[in-house]
Amino acid sequence: MADSVVSSFWGPVTSTVELCEKNYTHSSYIAEFYNTISNVPCILLALIGLINALRQRFEKRFSVLHISNMILAIGSMIFHATLQHVLQQSDETPMVWEMLLYLYVLYSPDWHYRSTMPTFLFLYGAAFAVVHSLVRFRIGFKVHYVILCLLCIPRMYKYYIQTKEVSAKRLAKLYVATIFLGTLCWLFDRVFCKKLSRWYINPQGHACWHVLMGFNSYFANTFLMFCRAQQLGWKPRVVHLFGFFPCVKIQKPKKGE
Repeated sequence: MADSVVSSFWGPVTSTVELCEKNYTHSSYIAEFYNTISNVPCILLALIGLINALRQRFEKRFSVLHISNMILAIGSMIFHATLQHVLQQSDETPMVWEMLLYLYVLYSPDWHYRSTMPTFLFLYGAAFAVVHSLVRFRIGFKVHYVILCLLCIPRMYKYYIQTKEVSAKRLAKLYVATIFLGTLCWLFDRVFCKKLSRWYINPQGHACWHVLMGFNSYFANTFLMFCRAQQLGWKPRVVHLFGFFPCVKIQKPKKGE
C-alpha cells in the first residue's frame, strides 16, 4: 500500500500484489514491516517439525516438507520486504511447490507406480516456475493455488476418518480451524482495505494470515506424520513440546520382530 513515510531502498513497487499495509513506515529496507516479520513464526514452527522428523528418522519426504515450509516463509519475507516483481516469484512459486509436495505425501502411499508421481510433479513444478517467471498472473495464480489445495482435501478427509486416535483427530481439526480463520483474515484485509487504512490501528489481516498458515502447515505436517507412522506400524502417539506444541513420538519395532 502506497503512502510511505520513509524513503524506499528497493525503488518503486513493481509487484502485481500490494497488501493493506503502508509501505516503508518502519525502515527504508522493509516495505511491509508486519507482513515481513509475521513469517518468523512459520520458520520456527517448520524448524521444530524438521528437528523432530530428523531426530526420529522419519521418511525423507517429511524433512523435505518442513524445509519447503521454511523456504516459503523466507521467500515471503523477501517479497514483502521489497515488493519487487522478480522477488514475488520467491513467494508464489514456493507456494505451488509446497502444495505439490503435499499431494505427493498424501497420495504416494497408495500409488503403485512409484516413479511416475514424483517425476510428473517435479516436471509440473519446474514448468510452472518457468511460466510464472514470464507471465504476470493475477487471478489465475489464486485459482490455480486453490485448485491444488482442494485436491488435498479428499485424502486428508480419508486419513481423518481412518484415524481413531483422538489426539490425532484434534490435529486435523486444528488444521481446519487455522485455515478457516486465516482465510477470513486474508479476505478481511483484501475486501475492507480502504476502511482499514483509515483506522487508527490496522489489524494487519495479511500478517495474521501468515501466522495462522504457519500453524496450519505445522498441524498438517504433524497429522500426516502420525498417519504415515501408523501405516508403517511405528506406534505413534501425540506428545506436547513445552506443554503446547504437538509432536509425534514413535516407537519403531525392533529388528526381527
